[in-house]
Amino acid sequence: MTKQKTHKSTKKRFRLTATGKVKHRKCGTSHLAISKPAKKIRKLRGTRVLEPTLTRAITDALHGNSY
Repeated sequence: MTKQKTHKSTKKRFRLTATGKVKHRKCGTSHLAISKPAKKIRKLRGTRVLEPTLTRAITDALHGNSY
C-alpha cells in the first residue's frame, strides 16, 4: 500500500504546536491593504490558534509533517 502524502498547501499555511493546536496567519493582509484602516491592519498582525472543530481536518491533511 502506498504512503499517505502531506497536503503541501496545508503545510505552507498551518503549523502545529507542541500541544497539538494549529496556528495560522490571519487573512486580509497580503494585498489591497491600502483601502483598509490602519487599526484593522494592526489587529491582523501575528498568528492565531485555529478553532478546535477544524483542528482534526488540518492534522489529518498534514500527516504529522509541520515544519
